[in-house]
Amino acid sequence: MRLKLSGGLAFSMLVALSVPAAAQVQTETPAVEPGAKPVNVERIKVHGSALLGNLEGNAVDRDVIVFLPPSYAKEKARRYPVIYALHGFFIGAEQWTGEIHVPQTIEGAFARGAKEMIVVLPDAKTLHDGSMYSSSVTTGDFEQFIARDLVSYIDAHYRTIPQRLSRGLAGHSMGGYGTTRIGMKHADVFGSLYIMSPGGMSPRPVNAEASALLEAVKTREDLAKVPFTARGQLAAAAAWSPNPNKPPLFLDLPTEAGQQRPEVLAKWTANAALAFLDQYIGSLRRYRAISIDVGDEDRLREDSGKLHAALDKYGIANRFEVYPGTHTSKVADRFQNHVLPFFSQHLCFQAPCP
Repeated sequence: MRLKLSGGLAFSMLVALSVPAAAQVQTETPAVEPGAKPVNVERIKVHGSALLGNLEGNAVDRDVIVFLPPSYAKEKARRYPVIYALHGFFIGAEQWTGEIHVPQTIEGAFARGAKEMIVVLPDAKTLHDGSMYSSSVTTGDFEQFIARDLVSYIDAHYRTIPQRLSRGLAGHSMGGYGTTRIGMKHADVFGSLYIMSPGGMSPRPVNAEASALLEAVKTREDLAKVPFTARGQLAAAAAWSPNPNKPPLFLDLPTEAGQQRPEVLAKWTANAALAFLDQYIGSLRRYRAISIDVGDEDRLREDSGKLHAALDKYGIANRFEVYPGTHTSKVADRFQNHVLPFFSQHLCFQAPCP
């Protein structure tokens, strides 16, 4: 399905990521499915070798929530595909469970006919509330943490089918950006992608008011004075314009003395997913299935359409849906009734995978 979208957005790319996220817990809860069987929930720590030595001091041992399907405890010889679901900006894995109403929605999806699989929710919250799932000496290499450290740990400690066609990657908002970014760069790890309301697709003009506030930050104590709407630019700078020689924040801001810094903005532009998509066409062709969705009242609707159009341009099969809703209103319903059924249809459930 192809939709033509128009209109511009006059706010920062990272504000596009962060402003909707403030309301992400305000989601509609699907009805409980009669007869749904309970899943088992495990809260674990996963060591991130890729995060060692990060300059922000973000935790190297990360919180991860694992949902094991109803049959897991009884069918000891059975192995399962795995979905990795990435949260958005400003929240962590625990708040993400509230947004998508798990385990209820996982149990509901299985009760409605989705095949049983393991669902993994990693925590990627950082000093500035979001890693952008990127590679930075300042934040740590969260891209490699997800694609390598986390996947290796889950395969080693649970009965997975350790093949790419049995791994799905999904995410919402900043997590949608992470799914797009990691998916393009690690097609050797994952076999299907579900991208929900992704931010960070296109570069946006810098928010001047936020920049002025951020330039006044000289110590970590000053961070407490930074309003929510400005924290996105700090997170972007930490992820995309790190500077190990600039303590205490170890980053370069996009402005200096009120003037934009082209060399920093160039780095941010280079990290916009649509800017580097053309470099990964071969990788994207490897996916068994790609799905993108976004609400019709979501300010990220236009860029979601651009991602769909870019894939179409290269003849890469993808499903794109604009549904009635805001950035956050339907995320739990989408997770139960669209994301999990999508992976149920497209992941490999029997080893060896073809």
